[in-house]
Amino acid sequence: MTTLSVPDMSCNHCKMTVESALCSVPGVGAVTVDLTTRKVDVTGPAPVEALIKALDQVGYPATVAG
Repeated sequence: MTTLSVPDMSCNHCKMTVESALCSVPGVGAVTVDLTTRKVDVTGPAPVEALIKALDQVGYPATVAG
């Protein structure tokens, strides 16, 4: 599982956009968004770089949560 920090998420519209962008990446199994912590858990073998790129393309810069 990969956990991403997406600090610009603030509402359900953001959540849906982030989920949709990540689910379009090949290799993503499941996406769980937590708006309170602004973190996203992604399961599956998709490369982290592809996840971050997909979010950048829809206007939600992300980093790997430490």
